[in-house]
Amino acid sequence: MTPQAPTIFSLQAPKDISLSEIDAELNQIWQSYGITGEDGGLPAATRATTFTLVVYEPEETQYLLAALGFYNGPIDGILGPQMDTALRQFQSKHQLPETGTATPETLAALREEFSKLQGGTGDHGSGGTYSLNAASPRIADEIALRNPCRIIALFPIAGEDQGVKAQVSAYCPIQKQSSSTLICCEYITLSGTAAALERIGGMIPALLIGGLPKFLWWKATPDPNNPLFKKLAAICNNVIVDSCNFNEPESDLLSLQELVETGIPLADLNWRRLSSWQELTAEAYDSPHRRAALKEIDRVTIDYEKGNPGQALLFLGWLASRLEWQPVSYQKESGDYDITRIRFVAQDQRQVEAELAGVPVADVGQVMGDLIALRLSSTNPQADCGTVICSETGGCMRMETHGGAQSAGLFQQVTSLSEQKAEALLSQQVQRWGRESLFEESLGVTANIFKLGN
Repeated sequence: MTPQAPTIFSLQAPKDISLSEIDAELNQIWQSYGITGEDGGLPAATRATTFTLVVYEPEETQYLLAALGFYNGPIDGILGPQMDTALRQFQSKHQLPETGTATPETLAALREEFSKLQGGTGDHGSGGTYSLNAASPRIADEIALRNPCRIIALFPIAGEDQGVKAQVSAYCPIQKQSSSTLICCEYITLSGTAAALERIGGMIPALLIGGLPKFLWWKATPDPNNPLFKKLAAICNNVIVDSCNFNEPESDLLSLQELVETGIPLADLNWRRLSSWQELTAEAYDSPHRRAALKEIDRVTIDYEKGNPGQALLFLGWLASRLEWQPVSYQKESGDYDITRIRFVAQDQRQVEAELAGVPVADVGQVMGDLIALRLSSTNPQADCGTVICSETGGCMRMETHGGAQSAGLFQQVTSLSEQKAEALLSQQVQRWGRESLFEESLGVTANIFKLGN
């Protein structure tokens, strides 16, 4: 917890209960809590009254194998042939019995290797969105600062199916300026194998707060055919994902498009990370003469941190959807730089060339695939449409090498979002719900690009 984080009062530490006792136990917490304020009295407590958030966590074994480079399939909690192979490879490397199953010894070794990968910082996973501790109040901490809500966390685990284990707890972040009031989150955690969680999926609607918005944060790979996903998505006002964690960005973004086409109201936290880039791009063409020059743009170059092209693709999809470009070809090259070349046709039949470059960086930072720099320009030397936008001073080094900065009519430096972590973006996302047309249009263009490569 950072020094700026609020104090957390625990009305109820995680308590094991049976599935049938969840509601009764939550009611009991509110009837019997006893936190003494500075004046000796009990501060008023605000119970979860704004929305319900259902959080589906990645299956730990699968996630750890993927993070360590042994597994490259979907994070879906299914221990299939790919998982069997990945587990045996890991076990062989660490001189463990090659069972192909997630034995306690294997899981301990995976956690140890993952901790070393993170530099021993204890930061659980890319983007800070993965937690090994099912009882962690961290998500509630971020969200309850703004809204008291009920969080239902689903934790698929590997191993033998022994049913579903349930816990309830309640956390109340306290801020100095409002120390007389407890703003509390109710936390229900359900853990079991993917099959066990699927079995009890039918009881989850009864745990949602009636008449209030309902959100599903699906932190694993989105799968339109996953029975539990389909069941939960059908009862929620918004399904939230984070494409920075996608293991296979191309197929996973196509899966998102499938979900949109079925009418599921979708939100991507990685899309929210692009807001500063989109705003600066729009501002660059705000003046009347620059706006007229927009139609002259026929060259787009985007640099991103090598590893996940999701942000670069979504930004390009947004730009193409706004300027009404239609994709006509798509090529990829892997190497020191991952290069993707995409050709579009504009409304007036002009050819538009786009190049996305995955640039190797020493420090990936919190989010895989962050944008580094972009250049918009024209082959028409008379056009005043050149713009270069960079994440930081060093971000434009490659653009300058290629003469981009000198030819740009406008040079800007983007200020990153102050908080890139998924929990912070999520606390903003739950302020609204329903379909996001701009995101859906951009994703649609991105999906059409991928289809050209098939």
